[in-house]
Amino acid sequence: MSETRPDPLPRIVSGMRPTGPLHLGHWEGVLKNWIGLQKDHDCYFFVADWHALTTHYEDPRALTSNTFGLAMEWLAVGVDPDRATLFVQSWVPEHAELHLLLSMVTPLSWLERVPTYKEQQQELRDRELDTYGFLGYPVLMSADVLLYRARGVPVGQDQVAHLEVAREVARRFNFLYGRGEPFEACLQSAHRQLGSTDRQRLAEWARQYRQSGSPELWSRIEDMLAGDARLGSGERDALIAEARGTGRTILVEPSALLTRASRLPGTDGRKMSKSYDNAIALRDTREVVTRKIRTMATDPARVKRSDPGEPDRCPVWSYHEAFSTEVTRQWAGTGCRTAEIGCLDCKNRLLEGMWAALEPVWERLGKLESRPEAVREVLAAGSERARREARITLDEVRDALRLARPQ
Repeated sequence: MSETRPDPLPRIVSGMRPTGPLHLGHWEGVLKNWIGLQKDHDCYFFVADWHALTTHYEDPRALTSNTFGLAMEWLAVGVDPDRATLFVQSWVPEHAELHLLLSMVTPLSWLERVPTYKEQQQELRDRELDTYGFLGYPVLMSADVLLYRARGVPVGQDQVAHLEVAREVARRFNFLYGRGEPFEACLQSAHRQLGSTDRQRLAEWARQYRQSGSPELWSRIEDMLAGDARLGSGERDALIAEARGTGRTILVEPSALLTRASRLPGTDGRKMSKSYDNAIALRDTREVVTRKIRTMATDPARVKRSDPGEPDRCPVWSYHEAFSTEVTRQWAGTGCRTAEIGCLDCKNRLLEGMWAALEPVWERLGKLESRPEAVREVLAAGSERARREARITLDEVRDALRLARPQ
């Protein structure tokens, strides 16, 4: 009896820009999600150093140190190079080549309508962002994802528009270059197998689907084709592509895996951000973390020690939810609402839970900083592995574009 091979794990791609030290919001909102995904997904996590240049091109002096520092922080919190592929974007030149080729077919209007294009120009007025690199950021992001045939990309709500560009680019590329002679021959064979009645019905459903994008219509199309014994797998794939309005799948359309935003606000109660100077960095010392937590904003309605408070109004409560035990949370919630404890009492107990989480990370960071060559080896091995996968996709893209190969 032959051995059954297990199905490959679904592939995930995600990256972070090396623009400075990570803060606790990154850990809570991104890295804990990565650590969970690496258990049952084929994960590709990359340092997006080229992306960092889209907004920080004027002063790249810290780019190298930030690249290795970012990788150290990933490893320190538990991203595992034995389970996930960790690499540097610029060490895989296939990203740049696919970016160039995709830029040839991406309409300018698609990029200009991305919401963050105008928003970041308004927010980052101290930087000159009227560059192609900044405008073309979503095309580079598309190349990052499409190179690895990712089925899913973990993104926050603010990045969904960028990922939709990647999906549209893949769809357009497949439509333009996925309809060669083999595809058309397979499609004609599928039409003959269906017969005129089913062919007309499928064509009408497909027309309505392309107009409305209705999930119900698409399910009807899939059910019809999946249950038709007259069709081979290639014929079925060709009909699916035709119904979508594309061609042969050269570039895989990724799906968005929405991640919840970090629950941790900054020390002033606003969104945690380095630009607001309200962040608690992953590398902050015990003394710095203590000072930031003890001076952190609390429930504005609790003016005096004797005033009862409401934890849900207090930024500190989000940190209890992330770092404290259930026993501590019950103590803090009850004590705040009854005014039995003061805000400093609450913060001191919170710090005990934070030390339990942060001290192992600081210890691992110290070991990694004493062995930087080990971090470089992890990134070099991951980049070589990523290049092998990227080359497969890029070869298909070059073939589709009829680009000549060197002898």
